[in-house]
Amino acid sequence: MAHRPRFALPAPLRLAALLLAAAFLATGCGRNSKEDADEGLPVTELYDKAHKRMQAGNWSEAERVFKRLVAQYPYGPYTEQALMETAYAQFKAGKHEDAVSTIDRFIRTYPTHRNIAYFYYLRGLANSNRDAVFLQRVWSLDPSRRDLASPQQAYDDFSRVVQRYPNSRYVDDARQRMVELRNMFARHEMDTALYYMRRGAWLSAVSRAQYILETYPQSEFQNDAIAALAESYRQLDNQTLSADAIRVLRLNDPQHPYLHGDWPDYPWAVRKLNPFAGEKSPTGQRNATRDR
Repeated sequence: MAHRPRFALPAPLRLAALLLAAAFLATGCGRNSKEDADEGLPVTELYDKAHKRMQAGNWSEAERVFKRLVAQYPYGPYTEQALMETAYAQFKAGKHEDAVSTIDRFIRTYPTHRNIAYFYYLRGLANSNRDAVFLQRVWSLDPSRRDLASPQQAYDDFSRVVQRYPNSRYVDDARQRMVELRNMFARHEMDTALYYMRRGAWLSAVSRAQYILETYPQSEFQNDAIAALAESYRQLDNQTLSADAIRVLRLNDPQHPYLHGDWPDYPWAVRKLNPFAGEKSPTGQRNATRDR
């Protein structure tokens, strides 16, 4: 019988395969060694180890050890504290989806816990930041332009803290964050009104501006909504309502640029070529200038 020649990989492919195998083994062994080192440790040692990671700002490692504690000791006071610390570590690490999931688990398990107000507050913080980092840093989009489902949930979380736990230490900050979120919601609606105005959909712009005044009174964008009413009614040839809106605007904001013919300042048309840019809001530039 003829001897069959053995197939051999070229030298570069052999080297690549060896490097890949080494990396795989090193990664796997690293993970296993960490897990093995924690397995069977007393609950106090696990907690102290995770807490030290927290103090050092090593959020991912703290989360891992706290999870190991919960898995090995699913009941007891250390477990409650470990869940609390896990949620905080996930929040600090920017893992907001995971933080919300952990908080929901805690609320379901310990609905009458003495620190329940903290969890609703922390869930509000996490919901406020869900997908915001990606949108703002990668696409440079204003938060008011993203899907508002998570910010609305955050508003509900902060509202729950304010209404149900009025003596909580988190009430003042929760109330302030509610104000900020309401302004964001109002800006979102104002951007929509400006979108309609730019395209000559004056009735839709009127409807959206009225919605802002009715739903978000005293927001930072109430005067922009009044200006939108004045211009939309003027374009609809309803001079009576337009004049009434201008009168109210003069009383509330005599320096509003609409009264001087400088509002709205629509964006350059070429911007529309960017599919991720959306409508550039004149409100953003004006309010940024006002806040300086």
